[in-house]
Amino acid sequence: MNDTEPQTAKGKVLWHFTMSLDGFVAGPNHAMGWMTGTPSRPGLIQEYVTTTGAVLSGRSGWDAGYARPYGGAWSGPVFVLTHHPQDATPTEGVTFLNCDPAEAVRIGLTAADGGNLEVHSPTIGRQLLALGLIDEIDLHIAPVLLGDGIRLFDNPGGEPITLRHVGDRPPTVVVNVRYEPTTRARTATSGAH
Repeated sequence: MNDTEPQTAKGKVLWHFTMSLDGFVAGPNHAMGWMTGTPSRPGLIQEYVTTTGAVLSGRSGWDAGYARPYGGAWSGPVFVLTHHPQDATPTEGVTFLNCDPAEAVRIGLTAADGGNLEVHSPTIGRQLLALGLIDEIDLHIAPVLLGDGIRLFDNPGGEPITLRHVGDRPPTVVVNVRYEPTTRARTATSGAH
């Protein structure tokens, strides 16, 4: 499976996550340690450092210890969408917004100044997708099964959302991935004589 083309700064609203193979973008309580030691292609992080103009995050991720993306290599405006900004701890470079998601996108794109507005929240991303405000979903699938945590997309009872692949493959082709487990579950009979 070939990697996608390098990311470009085009003033896009980019829903961007590293995701486990089973669809989680964070572990329980927004834990992110599962991504440690999972390499990406050389230069990938720098692409996002260069093309990101602003970040839109959610309050629950922020309260769980959200840190600046890309290991602190990126510095730009972060917007945290919340219903209760009055009890947020003021932080340099972070603006707490209490508005509808579409207004948050307008504010974020203005601040991004031609760069991409990265959405780092499953909840906000889902709302923006429903409003037709997501330009691109950019996922990096890590070879790990978490089994629990925060899913990229939950929409119980909702209609499926069809996506179109970006790149040189047919736009609706299935993306195939193949992995082998590095740890094997012990069977009930192993070790028994």
